[in-house]
Amino acid sequence: MSKTNLPKGFSSPDEIKTIIATDCGSTTTKAILIEKQPNGEYRLTTRGEAPTTVEAPLEDVTIGVLNAFREVQELRNKKILTDDYKNLIKPDNGKEGVDIYVSTSSAGGGLQMVVAGVVKEMSAESAQRAALGGGAIVLDTFAVNDGRKPFERIEKIRELRPDIILLSGGTDGGTVKHVVEMAQLIAAAKPQPRLGITYQLPVIFAGNKKATDEVSRILSKVVELRITENLRPTLDEENLQPTRLIIQDLFLEHVMAQAPGYKKLMEMVDVEIMPTPAAVGLIMQKISRKNNINLVGVDIGGATTDVFSVIKQDEEWVFNRSVSANYGMSYSIAQVLKDAGIENVLRWIPFNTNIVQLRNAIKNKMIRPTTIPYLLKDLMIEQAICREALRLSFDQHKLLAVGLKGKQKERSISDAFSQTESGETIIDMFELDMIVGSGGVLSHAPRRNQSAMMMIDAFEPYGFTLLTVDSIFMMPHLGVLSTVHEKAATEVFEKDCLVYLGTCIAPVGKEKDGIKIMEAEVIDLDTNQKYDVELLAGEIKVVPIRGNAKINIKYLHKKFKLSKEGKVESKEVRGGVVGLIFDGRGRPLELPKNDSERKEKLNQWFKSINMYPENK
Repeated sequence: MSKTNLPKGFSSPDEIKTIIATDCGSTTTKAILIEKQPNGEYRLTTRGEAPTTVEAPLEDVTIGVLNAFREVQELRNKKILTDDYKNLIKPDNGKEGVDIYVSTSSAGGGLQMVVAGVVKEMSAESAQRAALGGGAIVLDTFAVNDGRKPFERIEKIRELRPDIILLSGGTDGGTVKHVVEMAQLIAAAKPQPRLGITYQLPVIFAGNKKATDEVSRILSKVVELRITENLRPTLDEENLQPTRLIIQDLFLEHVMAQAPGYKKLMEMVDVEIMPTPAAVGLIMQKISRKNNINLVGVDIGGATTDVFSVIKQDEEWVFNRSVSANYGMSYSIAQVLKDAGIENVLRWIPFNTNIVQLRNAIKNKMIRPTTIPYLLKDLMIEQAICREALRLSFDQHKLLAVGLKGKQKERSISDAFSQTESGETIIDMFELDMIVGSGGVLSHAPRRNQSAMMMIDAFEPYGFTLLTVDSIFMMPHLGVLSTVHEKAATEVFEKDCLVYLGTCIAPVGKEKDGIKIMEAEVIDLDTNQKYDVELLAGEIKVVPIRGNAKINIKYLHKKFKLSKEGKVESKEVRGGVVGLIFDGRGRPLELPKNDSERKEKLNQWFKSINMYPENK
């Protein structure tokens, strides 16, 4: 986990009463004000935003930050800036100023890295996980067995111009030959940094400690070499956190320091600036551990989609992050269409359309990528594409969130079918407790019911899964805040950040439409009101419960199960703004092949969950 900080002047986090936090994005700088309430709780009170000013003509990120502060000040009617609007002021009797300021950033393209290892499926994959967990976009992964010739690797490294290179490989005490070969390739490429021309490119070596001297001899005069603990000290062990911390330190020292105005910003903040994705991952890990839940989070943007998972495996929490760099809802929308296939997008559209019309809609979006849908049909098309972007991104994430490849296990016949195989995904949908959705298409959907349906269709959760969305994308702010004040960060996350949509109850199995697959009694624990639910194959039913509920299973079809063990007699679940969603469509989801039947079925589902004001 990240280092714990406490700003100067404070002996305890409880002394902090007002917090302002920013996330400096590529286009928008978002600020939030958090204040301690009379009852001792920390709550979000105001949000402001302004265009990010890292590019010409202003080329000073602090201008956008101060503009966002100014909006917060005006909305809250509380003075937090000096009269010239150039600096934050410290508190005066609780009426003015803020105690601390924290920030994250992805402006200027975020943190871009290249990783290299010996074996693509082992050390190189561990290096990729370390880089992604550190908040980076991985531009390319090099390995001895990646199928490229040495000159091709050298040309590619020169072309990419990353911010940082991570080199790993070899277990401690093992062979050094191949690690040295990769170091020689990096040295031969003489890589230049993307930002700044006055400093050497940082290279982190996190491989076989036996190779340290030789790697240092080869690289120390060509790059700025940082040496840390081996990512894979043994085949059975993966040690990512030391490397992730160094990545974040180098991000601050090199990448951030070169961007316009960031030196001024670093003087303004009370704790180190974090990469936006690293901060999001951090708050998800804190919440997962605090509540003892397995969760998956997704942030779908205009150009990329980030997927995070925190999964408990063998009594240890395993965190993974993946970046689908070409799946987004504006700049990368055409790539989603290309990789998903037009037919897969069309299957989610409940009205008459064709390939030409769909392509034209995508082309219009590419011409003006920042526009939002004006007509209901345009919204339906965009949300159809969102389902496929989420599905593709989650599929990629599951390929990364795997057991250690190369790991040796002694297994008996009795556990051969219950343990995660080495190299297989550790995400068991039956064991997944929560899905957190974020990004404009999910957080700002006209109806929360639409967000719920998009996530159910894309992720296909099993059993009982709580669905939530980030209300205004404040997870980065809360992630960096958690390094200073974990109580404040988690309270705001649970009470102001998350919007609870409700629990999806999805029996797994297949049966003909219309066959009864489940009967249940649902009790609203807040009002004691009871609902009887009869779920047929192929249908969706919603029970409007916002708070906690208890579900008593009276009947479950023998072809279906609600857990890995099969039978569940009762379960306490949480409702939400949508309610409890009983999904009888089975898994995997299969839509009718006949076009008219497919549209009829979609309209039935959408009407059941009250997605749109009309379905035509």
